[in-house]
Formats: sequence, structure tokens, C-alpha cells
Amino acid sequence: MFDSNFSDHEASGSAGERRISDPVSRSVFHGFKRSFDLLISAFFLLPLMLLCGGVLLVLNPFWNKGPLFFSQERMGRNCKSFTAYKFRSMRPVQKIERSADCPLEEDRITPLGRFLRRSRLDELPQIINVFKGEMSLIGPRPDYIEHARMYLAQVPGYQERHDVRPGISGWAQVELGYIEGTDATHQKVQADLYYIANSSLAMEMRVVWRTLAVMVRRGGA
Repeated sequence: MFDSNFSDHEASGSAGERRISDPVSRSVFHGFKRSFDLLISAFFLLPLMLLCGGVLLVLNPFWNKGPLFFSQERMGRNCKSFTAYKFRSMRPVQKIERSADCPLEEDRITPLGRFLRRSRLDELPQIINVFKGEMSLIGPRPDYIEHARMYLAQVPGYQERHDVRPGISGWAQVELGYIEGTDATHQKVQADLYYIANSSLAMEMRVVWRTLAVMVRRGGA
């Protein structure tokens, strides 16, 4: 878990980030962002996902028994639901009973699943969502649909964080780490709105770099 150093001052904007304000520049940026998503996914992340999938097919029967993939309905752009995909890291259950304010069911995480979550490799199948246009590589992390519907009613700004595609990694994730519960979601939303307001190539590269650093550091932990 990361220590949080995100502040209200950062949420309101920073002179250190160049905001894209005019419509033409914003359109060019989003076109570049989508092209970047597709190229990186196709030529780097897809081969990595296939390699990891093959290794997991061999290892899962010993340390992560159950299906290779896990799918879950989540809230995406414009608050529309979509099915997100991951490599399964927990013991399967028929239905998620955990409420938005309940802690993560650590006892369900398998030995191999713990490594997958720590290294973020469990997120790789979400490139399927990237190809479908449901997600981006970088953006606000999508929440489980039932929890998201509750946050819509209780967390100011939660709807606005869905003005962009959700991401496999995001500014809130690298700044705050794993977030759970309604109270912590307020802080996550402020970080997401800061990311949206300060969208730029520099911001994208900053998140990519910090995500890779986390994967290397935690994968070897």
C-alpha cells in the first residue's frame, strides 16, 4: 500500500501541470491517447498477457485452483456498465456479498493470486476492454457496479470522474494505493478529478512510469 501524499491543493490544480484547454488540442490529445492505448496493448501487453496466461494454466492447479479468468460488471464512461476482465486471484464464489464499506476478503486470495495482485499482472486481461473501447491504459479505476451506484448517491464528484474512459492504472491508484470504503472514495474522487482537469501527455507518462515502478518493486517484494 502506498502512503497518501495527495492534498486538497493538488485537487484544485497545480501550476506544474499544463492543462489542455482548447478543443483542437484536446481532440488531438485524445486521439493520441487512444492510438497509444491500442499500440501498446497490441504490441507489448497482448504478448505479455498470452505468456502470463500460459504460465498460469500450468501453475493454477497447484496454487490458484479455479478458472483462469475473472469477470465482473463495473461502471465505465458516462456511468454505463461493462464487463471487466482479470486473471483470477481469489477463490471463486457464486456472488460478491461484500458491501462497499467492508474490508477486502483477504482470506480468499490464493498464494499465486497474492503475487498477481502485488505485481498488477492480474490486470493484464483488461486490455480486452481497451480494444473494445471500454477502457484506457490510464484513467480512473472502474468500481464494481453495485458499489459504484452507492457512491453516485453519496460521494460528490463521483459521477464526473466517469466523463472519461476508466483505466487499467490511474493517478489515484499510484498516489493513494488500494482504496476501499466510502470515506476513502472521497479522496480517490478528488485525485481522479485532478487527473481529468490536468490531462496532458506529461501526466500520462508520469502515471505510466509510476505504475511500472510499482510493478517492478512489488513484483519482487
